[in-house]
Formats: sequence, structure tokens, C-alpha cells
Amino acid sequence: MAAEASPSPLSFFFIILVTVFALTPIAHSIPFIVLHAEEALVEATKSSKKPQFGHGLGDKCTNRGITHFTELLGNWSGSQGYCIEIGDGTWDSWIMPLMEQTAIVCEKVKEMTELSEGYSIIGLSQGNVIARGVIEFCDGGPPVKNFVSLGGPHAGTASVPLCGTSFICILVDNLIKSGIYSDYVQEHLAPSGYLKIPTDITNYMERCRFLPKLNNEIIDKNSTYKERFSSLQNLVLIMFEHDTILIPKETSWFGYYPDGSFSPTLPANKTELYIKDWIGLKTLDEAGKVKFFSVPGNHLAISRTDMKTYILPYLEDQASNRTVIMDSSSRRGSMSSSSSSSSSIRNFVMELVGLTKNRPLQLTVD
Repeated sequence: MAAEASPSPLSFFFIILVTVFALTPIAHSIPFIVLHAEEALVEATKSSKKPQFGHGLGDKCTNRGITHFTELLGNWSGSQGYCIEIGDGTWDSWIMPLMEQTAIVCEKVKEMTELSEGYSIIGLSQGNVIARGVIEFCDGGPPVKNFVSLGGPHAGTASVPLCGTSFICILVDNLIKSGIYSDYVQEHLAPSGYLKIPTDITNYMERCRFLPKLNNEIIDKNSTYKERFSSLQNLVLIMFEHDTILIPKETSWFGYYPDGSFSPTLPANKTELYIKDWIGLKTLDEAGKVKFFSVPGNHLAISRTDMKTYILPYLEDQASNRTVIMDSSSRRGSMSSSSSSSSSIRNFVMELVGLTKNRPLQLTVD
């Protein structure tokens, strides 16, 4: 009887190769939308999940920086992005209450069949609190897989974002003078919804219409907000080292001042929101799902290199195993991280003309 032929080395190699492919999880890019203060940007593809990112106060979907930002991420990730308009652009960005802006985005994402299997959100500036509102408040909406936040006022801001000298800015100044926590201002100035004056906490808690609810600071805590927020696969928080818009800049990492004082700036894990886990931030962090990144530049001035490093890897439908890399590790207290070499401070520009690989992609508020 003839002896059976032994498998060739090539056969063994093929079996091993097939096994490796069978056991290796496949990461799919996720559809995304861009959310900013007055509008939101969304793009998607049928075969992949969409990333979403929000733009900032006073921005428009037609803003050249936002358009280019979306296109770059779409090209790199293989997914398309969509810009969701909220009302009338710049004007509504300033005067439409944030709860109303959130409700508009909620309805729009529910209508988008491209997002039905899940999507990612990329928030820019004020767009981040709208994005979190969609995650926490939007009943029946498609699941949000990853949330990438650029310069978000998550713990509040102690100053209304810089505006300028236009007519709308004059109106804003007059509204501020009438009392930031008054009913009229809360109804007619969007940033008042996340303005948190440390020395006026009583009025903030009683009269601020948006952030106390968003951060579950309210007396009757809502477990649904925590459940939804802590279901994220990844929460990526990007802080700009020379941010002059957010006060303090550490609010991008959920850091803030203690009640009753403008100093010191507490790292996120020293705040009540984190310690008592009101929205699930501690839960996410202990599970290794929170990434704290610090990049050079002023508010929303980010380079292509940093976009590829800190945003692109999280536009996938799979929990990331990346090592957390950041520059200012001391700001997070005892939270673990790996340090990285500090990159040089980049000069940011208002236009994208002549943008090179390492020049910032400027999405600054006008």
C-alpha cells in the first residue's frame, strides 16, 4: 500500500494564512458627519460606516477650511463626509438655542439611511456639545461608534468665544451685558448654554439651559445619558496647546476650575463629573477608550500630519488598541499615558492657499 504523501510546506503556509485571516478582526471605515455651531457636515458610503464631525461657532458648511477638512478625511479613510446644515448658518450658530440645534441634527441623522448601521462624529468647537447632545439625547437615532472632539468646551467655558466687530458681535455684546443666565440671553445666545462662571455656580445650575443637563450635573441624574455616552468605542479629545478661545483650554479634556474659583485648573479626573461618573467618562477611561491628545496651535489649527495621527485611526468600526500619546501629561493628573516628542508650533492661516503637509488646516471661528 502506497504511503500517503505528506503535506508540502506550501500547504502548511496556506493553512496558517487562512487561519490568520479568519481570526483577524476586519476594521471597516465608518461614515462621518461634521458638526459645527450653525451647521453640520456629513458624508457616507454604502459599504462603510460614516464619520461625523461638527464645525465651530460662526462656521458654515461652505467654509473652505471645513470643506477641505472633510474631503481630506474622506479621501484618507475611504468614507465620505456630510455637512448637516442647522438653520441659517452663521446667524443661527449664535442665536439658536443649543437644545434646538441638537434636535435638528437628531432628526437629520435619523433620516439618513447611510448612517443606520452606525457612524462616527467629529466635532469642531461648539459643534462638540451639539454632537454630545445627539449622543445623549437623541432617542431612536443610529448608534455613534466613535467621537473625535477638536477643541470642545465639554466642561464649559468661562468666557464667551471671541467674536469680532461685525453687527452680530455688537448684538452678542449687548446680550452678554444683560446677564448671561437671564432667560432672554439663554434663549437668544447659543454659547450661553455652555458658559460656566465658576463664581456664579448657583445661577449656572438653576438657569443655564444646556450644559448642566448635558453633563448630568442636574439633581435628578439621568442614567440614559451615561449609558449612551459610555457606549462609545472611542472618545478622542484633542486640545490645542495655545487655544485662546476656550477658557480654560483644558475644558477640551473635561478639565475645569473648581466651583467658586478661577484657579487652579483641575484635570478631568479631579472633577466631580469624572469622580462620580455622571456621564460615563470614568467608565470609558478605565476601559481604555478615552484618548487625550494635545497638539500645537491655536483653536482648531490642526495640520494634516496631526489629522492623520489623531483622527484617521478612529474612523473605523473597531475599538482601537493605540497607545495614548500626548504632550502635556501632567494636566491629567494620574491618568496613564505615553509621552511623545513635542512637535514645533505651527503658524496657522485663515485660508488654505498653499497648505503644505505640516501647515495647519485652519478652521478658526471668523
